[in-house]
Amino acid sequence: MTATTFTIPTLETERLIMRAHREEDIAAEKAFFASDASKFVGGPLPPHRAWRSIAMVVGHWALRGFGFWALEEKATGTYMGRVGLWYPDGWFEREIGWTLMPAAQGKGFATEAALASRAYAYDILGWDTAISQIDPKNEPSKGVARRLGARFEQHFEDPEYGTIEIWRHPAPEDLVNGGMEAYA
Repeated sequence: MTATTFTIPTLETERLIMRAHREEDIAAEKAFFASDASKFVGGPLPPHRAWRSIAMVVGHWALRGFGFWALEEKATGTYMGRVGLWYPDGWFEREIGWTLMPAAQGKGFATEAALASRAYAYDILGWDTAISQIDPKNEPSKGVARRLGARFEQHFEDPEYGTIEIWRHPAPEDLVNGGMEAYA
């Protein structure tokens, strides 16, 4: 058997370090997935399934060459959640997604990290478009999408999650500096 080697790049924004997940991040994920706060991302889940969800996130990097980054607040070193690029088998299209821990919500961290993720997708990976899949009842997530310039495009019936809204991000040519504003 041959091991797959891959590197998860580290990105930095004004307030965040976007890095590979670590074992110590899993405690926060388990607490999040044990709560009703996880309802828009497949939860609540028992602890072993929360652990598996992080293993799946890391495995996505190995299989696709991109994925979700763990968010670490620069000022405190606190794990804030995950934001990044997602396209598992059966997904509607390549996505920019975000899942923040409750204490990190409402502070602009999702928007900040999603901008950096989109810039990476467009400028490094060469994507020409991206979507975000959002539960129709998740108003805070729709707010993040709007701040990113994404627009509601259509509904999609996901076999696992039911009705999902598809939000289309601006194309690279429609962004200032080709999307590099996230690195400024």
